[in-house]
Parts: sequence; C-alpha cells; structure tokens
Amino acid sequence: MKKVSALILLAFLTSCSLFQEKGIDFKIVNTTSTTIKNVKISTSENLDTIKFNSIPPNYSKEGFLSMKHNKIDGSYTLSFERQNGNSKEIGYGYYSNGSPLQEWMRFEITNDSTLVKFGEFPKY
Repeated sequence: MKKVSALILLAFLTSCSLFQEKGIDFKIVNTTSTTIKNVKISTSENLDTIKFNSIPPNYSKEGFLSMKHNKIDGSYTLSFERQNGNSKEIGYGYYSNGSPLQEWMRFEITNDSTLVKFGEFPKY
C-alpha cells in the first residue's frame, strides 16, 4: 500500500508541473522622480505583450509574461516613455527554443539607465 501511495503522490507532483504555463515572472521598478508611461514588456517574437499605462515614481508593477506561443530563440523587450517624451526600447536577456532560461527578471528604471537582473526563485 505504501508503494501505491508513493506512486500516486509522484504522479500528482509530476502532473502539476505539466500544467504550469511556460513563461517568466517579472517586476518593473520605477526609481525615477517622474512617472513613466506606455510601459510594454514582451519577447522579441512579440507574441504576448503586457502593457501598463503608467508607473508612478517609486512604484513597481509585476506579473507573468506568458511564452506559451514562443518557439524560437530570442530576448525580452521593455519599452517605455519618460515624462520628457523620450521613448526607450531595450532588449535584454535570452530565451532558448521559446522557453525561459531563468524563472524571473527585474527591471529597475533609473533617471539615466535601466538595470536588469535575472534569477531563480526565491525572487527579487
């Protein structure tokens, strides 16, 4: 009976990972003194995109970027508009065969640059 219970538990745990959606957790932090607008995060294949109208100073937004339709190698794209009207579109990181190599990514938008960190759980 113990053997059967162990097999059922193993099958359950394995099946749970099969239902996890392919993608990557992200967090975008605005450390500037102004609001950033028209924030968009996607992959270079541009199949799934997440948009935020704005992120106020010293606030952040986070979510999950689905990659269920991605099939090839690529990178992540972050675009946004600073208060002065300057638009930025920057490619970061790398994924392979449509699958992320890391579990999360963090973008920190500063007054003059964007810092990026990738990693495994626990996040941020």
